[in-house]
Amino acid sequence: MFKRLNLGFIGFGLIGGSIAKALKKQGADIRVLVYSRRVNPDLEVGVSEGVIDEIVYDIDDHFADCDVIFLCAPVRKIIDLLPRVKEVASGECIITDVGSVKGEIVHAAAELGMSNKFIGGHPMAGSEKTGYANATDILLENAFYLLTPTGENSEEDITLLKDLVKMTGATCVVLDPDKHDHITAAISHVPHLLAVALVNLVRNHDDDEQTLKTFAAGGFRDITRIASSSPQMWEEICLTNSTAIDELLSELESMIKDYREEIGEGDGDSIFNAFETAGDYRNSLPKKANALVGKMHELFVNIDDRPGAIASIATILSVGGLSIRNIGIINNREFADGVLRIELNSDGDVEIARDLLMKHGYEVVERS
Repeated sequence: MFKRLNLGFIGFGLIGGSIAKALKKQGADIRVLVYSRRVNPDLEVGVSEGVIDEIVYDIDDHFADCDVIFLCAPVRKIIDLLPRVKEVASGECIITDVGSVKGEIVHAAAELGMSNKFIGGHPMAGSEKTGYANATDILLENAFYLLTPTGENSEEDITLLKDLVKMTGATCVVLDPDKHDHITAAISHVPHLLAVALVNLVRNHDDDEQTLKTFAAGGFRDITRIASSSPQMWEEICLTNSTAIDELLSELESMIKDYREEIGEGDGDSIFNAFETAGDYRNSLPKKANALVGKMHELFVNIDDRPGAIASIATILSVGGLSIRNIGIINNREFADGVLRIELNSDGDVEIARDLLMKHGYEVVERS
């Protein structure tokens, strides 16, 4: 266990709040200082809960005693904050961030002469809900938390951040900043753009009766869920990771061109091979939820199409002491099993729910 630490948070919403809540839950000996632009009733709740020790309304000498400062803001705002943070932080303070693009931030820190004390960070967890009111002490549980130090950071500083990350319940992975941006472009940024393109394609071809929207409630809705993400956030991500995204989109354009030619020429073997290789690779992916869009603790249950079916399951789980985060019918009958999706708070809750429902005769099914 490390010595008592003073942690500063500039921005304290979903991610910052969840980091602090997780650390306090684990009994970390920390003092949490939070900067807020204005009086925020949610943060006052954080004080009453014992998560926040002090709130300040200026980035000033209050942060001079911090051992670690977390910059919890959009990528461009983080870059704008760096000069001010450099002014107020001590020479021993570690500066880190939670942005989803690392290259531009690391470069900006280097230009300011902060490379020896700046270590980029990216907790790969989130929610469609934002703000401290939605922060939880389990948001980072089992999620990847990426750190992107450079050759100028000391092993002592890296180890301290790794220890903090592990205490949140996240899995800490250390990456080169440029490699980080290439990875996230491939598995998050480009897929988000594809989801947006697919939704807009269907929107453009819909009719006045909204026929396509009616049928899009099933599988199409599943594969385009991420298109509902924050437009402001994704504008920033695309513009700050433009090089990696452009390289991958160019390669994707070439693949789509090949698919068009194969379909137009009736090349069944190539089409079959494309689906087969993609299917094999996709089936080999870890069955845990994608940490890029948030850790999903879910299970799927077959139910009869009768009044009260969902209420019966909700009652079983409630009596069992479980809190349901989300519940809904999967209308897409391409999937023969698992027509009811239940989202819970943790993997442990999922196991308890599975046992309870199976004891009551329900069929709980696996979905890849």
